Amino acid sequence: MAHFRQFAFKKFGYFDFAGDLPEQLSEHAFNSFIKVVFVKAGGYAVIDFNEYQLQQDALFFINADQYFKFSDTCIGTLLYYNRDFYCVEIHDKEVACDGILFHNVYEIPVVYMDADISAAMQQIIQDVKAELEQEESSMEEMLRILLKKIIIKSTRIWKREHQVESEEAGQEVEFSRKFSQLVEWNFTQHHTVAEYAELLHITPKALNKRISRYSNTTPNDIIKNRIVLEAKRLLVHTHLSIKEIAYKLSYDDTSYFTRLFTKQVNTSPQAFRLQYQQA
Repeated sequence: MAHFRQFAFKKFGYFDFAGDLPEQLSEHAFNSFIKVVFVKAGGYAVIDFNEYQLQQDALFFINADQYFKFSDTCIGTLLYYNRDFYCVEIHDKEVACDGILFHNVYEIPVVYMDADISAAMQQIIQDVKAELEQEESSMEEMLRILLKKIIIKSTRIWKREHQVESEEAGQEVEFSRKFSQLVEWNFTQHHTVAEYAELLHITPKALNKRISRYSNTTPNDIIKNRIVLEAKRLLVHTHLSIKEIAYKLSYDDTSYFTRLFTKQVNTSPQAFRLQYQQA
C-alpha cells in the first residue's frame, strides 16, 4: 500500500515494501525527503556505505540526500516527509527534525526493537495509515502527532541503550548534536577543529575533550569522515571528476584531497569509484 498527502508546502507519505524497495524508490524522487524506515528482522541495510545485519526489527532514521539501500529480502514500511511538515514550532530539541536521531556524531541512528516495542511501533504506523484513509480537516496535525510519537519513543530507546539518562550526559549529547549540526552545515568550507571550536566559543582542547568523552572518536575524525562521506557520495552517484569533487569540497589542491581520501579510506578516489561501478 502507498499514500501521499500534500498540505500547502508540507508533504507526507508512506509505502509498504516487500523485497521491491529498489523498484519503488526508482519510481519517484525520494532523496529530498527525511525518511523513517521500519523493517522486519532478516536481510541487511546499507546506510552511507555501512552495512547493518537485521537480526531484530529495526527503525532507521535517514536524512535527506543520505544514501541507503535495503536487501531484496527486507519487508517493512517507509515513511517520508519534508522539513516543512515536521520542523514547525518544535521546542524539544531532542526530538526536533535536527534532533538526536538525525544529527548524531557517534553513529548512524538505528533503533533495534524487541517484540513488544516493535508491536507498539507497528501500531503507530497502522494509525498513520488509517489516518491517511480519512478526509478529516485535522489530518495534518494528527499525522504530525503520530510521527512525533515514533520519534519520541525511538529517542528514549536510543538514550537508554547509550546510557544517556543523567542530566550531565544529556547536556553532553545536546552539545554533540550542536557540533554535529555545525559540521553538517559547514563541512564544505570549514575543515579544522579550530574553526568549529571558534563557532562554539570554546578552545580546540575543550572541544576535543567534550566530544571524546562518550566516544573513541575525535572532532577531527568527525570532520574528516563527513568530508570523505560526501566525496564517496559524489564519486558513486555523480560523474564529477576528482578535481571537480575536490573543488566542491573547497580543496584547491587536488593532490592534497586525494591524499586525505586515500588515508581515510585506504584506497584512492578513482579506485573507490571503479570498485562501485564494477559492483
